[in-house]
Amino acid sequence: MNNEPIESLGRLKEQFQKLPGIGPRSAERLAFHVLREPREYAAALAGALLDVKDKVIHCRTCYNLTETDPCAICTDTRRDHGELWVVEQPKDLLAVEATGLVRGVYHVLMGHIAPLEGIEPEHLTLDALIRRIRAGGVREVVLALNPTLDGDATALHIQSLVSDLNVLVTRPARGLAVGSQLEYATSGMLESAIRGRSPL
Repeated sequence: MNNEPIESLGRLKEQFQKLPGIGPRSAERLAFHVLREPREYAAALAGALLDVKDKVIHCRTCYNLTETDPCAICTDTRRDHGELWVVEQPKDLLAVEATGLVRGVYHVLMGHIAPLEGIEPEHLTLDALIRRIRAGGVREVVLALNPTLDGDATALHIQSLVSDLNVLVTRPARGLAVGSQLEYATSGMLESAIRGRSPL
């Protein structure tokens, strides 16, 4: 029986295994799935991967992921640009936006302050956030950060930065469990937290 390894299949498995949460068995299943599908499927998958790398950028205003700069949210005149929602990552923006309750705009920090991980305030988009507030028009800053120790520390740091900028600083209600992540919260939990936000 010929047990000679198939080089191209092995390379595909290796690439799948580099994805977060994908172990050897899952990588093998994915590789064989691609192998079973028509060539057009593989071409579409490869094209989608390349499109993401070639077309998706960060909005120069809010740092959300977009294919147009500035993004559709930042250029939407129907939204309340005086209500600025600050989130940690683009995936958090998607979770909050999916509730349909936010009519304001966003600012993505691209992380949170975590000194033990080497993430300091200068590694975030805090300077851009302060510039947006100083430019005028923002009346409320909603710190929709993850209810974790790092999220809380980041919220306190932002609060100190904007304390003299004449804006109301609020945070979603603690319907979100301490230590949880916004992206995994149910729509009901997020709705409760958004509606019940309060000043810091």
